[in-house]
Parts: sequence; C-alpha cells; structure tokens
Amino acid sequence: MKKMSPRARVLTGTVAAAALCAGTFAVTAGAVSANASAPAVGSVAAVRADTADGNLQHSTHLTVAAATKAAQAALDAAGKAGHRVTVAVVDRGGNTVVTLRGDGAGPQSYESAERKAFTAVSWNAPTSELVKRLEQAPNLKDIPGTLFLAGGVPVQYKGAPIAGIGVAGAPSGGLDEQFAAAGVAALGR
Repeated sequence: MKKMSPRARVLTGTVAAAALCAGTFAVTAGAVSANASAPAVGSVAAVRADTADGNLQHSTHLTVAAATKAAQAALDAAGKAGHRVTVAVVDRGGNTVVTLRGDGAGPQSYESAERKAFTAVSWNAPTSELVKRLEQAPNLKDIPGTLFLAGGVPVQYKGAPIAGIGVAGAPSGGLDEQFAAAGVAALGR
C-alpha cells in the first residue's frame, strides 16, 4: 500500500471537508425551505406535480385545542353525573392526542379509555356496536390495542373517522359512551 504525501493528505482532507459542508448546507437549506411559511419555487412545482400524479393525500385531523375541548366536555359530563372517569382522544392513526384523568378515576381507566378510543376510530363505530360483532367474530378481541367494551365513539368528518374518544371508569359502558358522545357534541359535529 502506497503512503500518501502530506500535500495529498491535506488536499484529500480539504475536499472531504468541503463535500461534508456542502452536503450539510444542502440538507439544512432543504429543511429551511420545507419548513418556511412560503415554500421555495422549486418545491411548489414538485408539490403540484405530485398532486397531479395522485402521490399526495390530504387528511383532516383535530387540533390539540379541539381534542382537549372534547376531552374536557366528556370529563365535565361525567363529573356532573357524579362519575370519576378518564377520557382519551386519539387521532386517525390511533395515536393519543390528549388524555384527561379525572380526580379519583381508577387506575385501570387510563389504558381502557385509550383502547376504547383506538377501537372506535379503527372501525369508525361506537364500541357498543362493535361488542355485538364479537358474536360473529370472537377473534376480533385479539387485535392488539383494542377493547370491545362500550365507551368509545368515533369523531367523523364527512362520514370518515378522524379521531376517537374513549371514556372509562363509570359504572357502565353505556354511561362511558354517553360521556364520550358529549365530547363529540362539544365539537359541533
């Protein structure tokens, strides 16, 4: 193996450093233009081309403020009825957006509320209706993250699920579902 001369090493190191800096600048510049309020001209053309090709899909989701408003409305409805519950709101992907654990809610209610919300948004149906489906397909209950007990309702926009609200901790699933429905009603939909 041939050793490099000091001059060749310096030159090679300089070229490598310049390439690294150029790559870092290009990545940084791309990130800045992608996050700027007004996209760069080149990125607008790319978005239009992708949209025309059907490569992009727009989705509707609740803001954190709307999810919190719905959760608080459900928690307030339960409180007025004298029940201690936990309320969870999940997005279309089943990711938790907000969870409010009411004073005195049982420890099991936190996970149950999230799983009810996940189940409702996954099937775009109240979990009380989904319980009936278990008679024909009992293995549905084996799907990870689901809970087939009344108390979860989907939040819909133009008939499509965009979120789920789950309530757990009241003496019955019917009450849990009533409180979850109060959360949906607070959104005006």
